[in-house]
Parts: sequence; structure tokens; C-alpha cells
Amino acid sequence: MHLETDRLLIRSLQPPDEKAFVEMASDGSLTEIFGDCSECHKWMGNFIKEAMRLELENDPNKEYLAYAVEDKSTHTVIGSVGTSYYEDFRQIGVTYFIGAKFRGCGYAAEALRAFAGYFLTNYPIGRLMAAANAMNKASCKTLERAGFQLVNVRPYRDMYDTQEELFHFYEIRQKLSTV
Repeated sequence: MHLETDRLLIRSLQPPDEKAFVEMASDGSLTEIFGDCSECHKWMGNFIKEAMRLELENDPNKEYLAYAVEDKSTHTVIGSVGTSYYEDFRQIGVTYFIGAKFRGCGYAAEALRAFAGYFLTNYPIGRLMAAANAMNKASCKTLERAGFQLVNVRPYRDMYDTQEELFHFYEIRQKLSTV
């Protein structure tokens, strides 16, 4: 994968990305995706190898597809964007994170917008979903800035949650041609 926006490069993961991902895990950026990341330095290399293998299979209905988000000007890996198959919804949803020191600059919305456009154009899927804890106002705003529409608000227990919490559910649909 290779996508470019004004400021970002969204690309396939590579083994050297392990260091940046471990650093972002230590600042708490990956907790919503992976849960407790205190030991992630032990398994992050395997996660990246698995992501590379899943990208070659190119089946978004499997576990996940994950890509690096890199700042084009500094070539610094600042986060990740991709998909995950939500078995409980039988839908493909987006996953994303931006390292704590890179937040507040609009990178996540920019990456999500580009990735969702690419994904909906290149895969026979009419929509992508997203779920955000209602207390995570920044994530909700990011999804809305990226073009996702709020479709439901309800209690939900995400993978690493110990109990149900209020979640916002979003979707973005493929735009149909009017030609």
C-alpha cells in the first residue's frame, strides 16, 4: 500500500516500524486497540510480521489490515490506520491511532479520510464502520472530520473493556456515481 496526502504517507508496515510502535504503546496510544501494552515490546515484531502477511492475503474479512502513517516531511512513523473485522457486527471497521506527541494536528482525520476513500474504491464493500467510546470526544470528532456519520449510540463492550460503556457508532459509505 502506498497512499499520499498533503502531509502524510500511508504505507505498508515494515519490520523497522516496530520501534516507533513500541514507543507509541508506551505513551498509551495503543491501549484501545491492544489493551495493556506494558509487554508489547515482546510481541510487537510478531504483530508487524503478521500484519505484513495479512496484507499479502489482502482479505479485509480476516482479522485486520494495518498500515503505517508517516509524516512525509520528517519520515517519522506517527501512527497507524487500517481495518478490523468486527465479528459481532459482521462488518469491516476502521482502526487507527496517532502517537500522543503527534495528536491535535489533524493527522488522524487526514489519514482516515484518505484510507477510507482508497478502501471503498478498491474493495467490493459499500461501507466501513467505526466505534468510539462516547467519553473519547477527540476520537468521535476525528471520525466526523474524516467524513464518518454517526448512526447509533448505545452501550457496548469492546474487546478490552471490562464492562459495557456508551459508544458512538459511525459509518462511511461509498459514494455512488451519478453519471
